[in-house]
Amino acid sequence: MIRRLLLLLVVLLWGCQPAQVAMPLRVGSNQWIGYEPVYLARSLGWLDERKVRLVELPSSTQVMQALMHGNLEAGMLTLDEVLTLRARGVPLKVIALMDFSEGADVLVGRPGMRLGDLRGKRIGVENTAVGAILLDAALRAAGLTTNDVEVVPVEVDNHVEAFRSGRVDAVVTFEPSRSRLLAEGGVVLFDSSRIPGRIIDVLAVRANALPEHSGQIEHLLQAYYRALDYLQEHRQAACQRIAPRLHLSPQAVCESYSGIRLPPRALSRAWLGDGTLEQRAAELADLMYRRGLLPQPVSSAGLAEPRFLR
Repeated sequence: MIRRLLLLLVVLLWGCQPAQVAMPLRVGSNQWIGYEPVYLARSLGWLDERKVRLVELPSSTQVMQALMHGNLEAGMLTLDEVLTLRARGVPLKVIALMDFSEGADVLVGRPGMRLGDLRGKRIGVENTAVGAILLDAALRAAGLTTNDVEVVPVEVDNHVEAFRSGRVDAVVTFEPSRSRLLAEGGVVLFDSSRIPGRIIDVLAVRANALPEHSGQIEHLLQAYYRALDYLQEHRQAACQRIAPRLHLSPQAVCESYSGIRLPPRALSRAWLGDGTLEQRAAELADLMYRRGLLPQPVSSAGLAEPRFLR
């Protein structure tokens, strides 16, 4: 009898224990106009930080490192960065498209400089595939190769300083650095509108985090698409909220969005569901490998995870 009572007491006490609280989904990004709708959702109070924690890092290189070391479950990255991480053994799945660069990624040169003037010049670029892809395309358009210029590795948070100080003559960059450099007299020599479909930003999650964080992922996407609608319907108000984070004027923020396309949920669902994303990734992976941007061939099979886009 006593043993039964003790057993009953243990069961009752166990039932009184508080339910285990799931750890928040840690989502990393660098500063980029295409990722701002996620931060806008947080600003508008639609993103519960107990469920999703946004981690902003100085560069995409650091976001990639954090994903490699397991310090993030998810990241906002370019498609080529996702392929680079998969080639290094990081099991990433793409759960949504974020933007297509259609002019927002640029090669900026000094006042009066033209694309044909790059021979012998110092060009700053972040050591990422996007930087390499844009620089490669710009040099090809100018009839040059990397042997004709001096490539200077510069992290994205140092682009403006490197250009301002004269350490580089031109720099491959993107918003918000693009607007800052143009305001100081820089000129666009080449931009991503000339290589359509080559620079795509996505939201990727480690495959081993999907089962544990499915609820947080659904919450993140719901808040993101709600903020995306707000940005489209209340552009001025949204740009005013975004501007302080990017240290730009609201007008400059609104103008920046002319250089990218923000796909709605339906387009993400279509691309991830019908194989389009994996086909584009396969083509990009082949290009990257042939140009020495991937250490080894990488498969795009199983890259897309469309189930959160219902």
